[in-house]
Amino acid sequence: MKLYHGSLEIVQEPRIIKPTRTLDYGTGFYTTTSYGQAEQWVRRRMTAQANVGYINVYEMDSASMSEMNTLWFDEPTEEWVDFVMSNRTLRNFEHNHDLVYGPVANDRVYAAFALYESELLDKEGLIKELKTYKLVDQMLFHTDKSLKYLKYIEVKEIIL
Repeated sequence: MKLYHGSLEIVQEPRIIKPTRTLDYGTGFYTTTSYGQAEQWVRRRMTAQANVGYINVYEMDSASMSEMNTLWFDEPTEEWVDFVMSNRTLRNFEHNHDLVYGPVANDRVYAAFALYESELLDKEGLIKELKTYKLVDQMLFHTDKSLKYLKYIEVKEIIL
């Protein structure tokens, strides 16, 4: 499986970094199977001062997933909504999964989540709404154990 990580840095040796904000799947190293999504992530972070970014390319043998505690969401479900909401809203929420895979809660998804949080949309309505979107994926490497299965391949330079 080929995975991508958009960054302002070349990341040959990924590591678990505690973020300064809450994220969909918690603390870890985020990747995607979509080159376009990785490019979009890095372009959002680029500025006149940081006009070069990188798409770091990795491989992971799918068979290695059986060696890890994996949480997998193919699409938005009630469990996915609860998991994302817990990571985003519960102070000090932690989970014990090595690897988490599922949809990205992008800007459109956040708007739908905001309607859900303000109780203008129930969980069933939220999931129905999200299933109409073309969602890209993300894969979180949450533990050092999981990072051992991620192999750096190359980097692609992106210029502003």
